[in-house]
Amino acid sequence: MKTITLPGGEHAVLALHGLLGNPLEMHYIGKRLQKAGYTVVIPLIPGYGYATGAGQSYRTTHYQAWYQDVVRHFEQLKSTHKTVSVTGLCIGAVLALRLAMERGEQIAALSLLSTTLAYDGWSLPWYRFLLPLAYYTPARYLYAYHERHPYGLKNENLQRWIAREMQVTGSSAAGASRLSAEGIFQAHRLIKEVRRGLGKVTTPALVIHAEEDDVSSVHSAEYVERHIGSAIKHKLILHDSYHIITLDNEKETVADESIAFFDQQLQHNHTITL
Repeated sequence: MKTITLPGGEHAVLALHGLLGNPLEMHYIGKRLQKAGYTVVIPLIPGYGYATGAGQSYRTTHYQAWYQDVVRHFEQLKSTHKTVSVTGLCIGAVLALRLAMERGEQIAALSLLSTTLAYDGWSLPWYRFLLPLAYYTPARYLYAYHERHPYGLKNENLQRWIAREMQVTGSSAAGASRLSAEGIFQAHRLIKEVRRGLGKVTTPALVIHAEEDDVSSVHSAEYVERHIGSAIKHKLILHDSYHIITLDNEKETVADESIAFFDQQLQHNHTITL
C-alpha cells in the first residue's frame, strides 16, 4: 500500500489517515470527493503510516518528520491546483490542524474527523493512564498496545473482517494490529503543540465526531470547537459510529458533509473575489 492519488479537477484535497493507519482508511471519502470533482491525494507517511502486507520492519519516526511530509504533499498540491483543502482522521486531523496553524491562509477548508486530542475513549485499557510514566524510559521502545475489539468500528460485519485481516497480515484497512508506545508518545507531543496553537487556526473548519468514539471521546471535538480561531466552524456529532468514521456506519454522512462544506467554502471564496 502506497500513496493513493485520485485525479480530478483544479481544486484538491489532501487526506490524512490515522496513526499507524494507511490510506485505505480515507479511500471511501477520497473516492466520493473525486466524484464531486476534487483531485485527492492520500499519502502514506513514513514512520507514521503502516503499509498493509509490507512484510518489513517498522520504526516510528519523530512527529516533526510526519509534519514535514504533510507539508511536502501540501506544497506539491498547492503548486498544481487552484485551492487545497485538508481532511484528516484521528491524529491525521491533528496533523491537519498543525498545518493550519502555519499555512492556514493557504488552506481553503478543513474537515476534522475523530480529532484525537486525548486517548480517553471507552474501549481503551485502564492502564493507559500509566503509559506516560513509560514514555520517558526505554520501555516506550518495547511496549506496544494491541488493537482489540471493536477496532474503532460499530459495524459488526466490518469488525469481523478487520479481525481476520489483522490475524493474517498484522494490519487492515483500519490500521495495524499493534500501536507502539513510541508512536503514542510522538502523538502526544504533537497533540500538546496543537492544543497550545489552536487559536492560530483561522481556516474554515468542519468537526465531525462520533458520540460513542471508543478511542477519543467527544471532549476532543468540543475542545476544538471552543478554542479554534476560525470564524467559520461547524460541529457534527454522529450517533451510529465509533472512532473510524470514514469506514463505519455513517461514512456516507461523513463524505456528504465534508463535500458540502468544502463546496460552500469554495463558493464563498469565489463570491468574495468577484
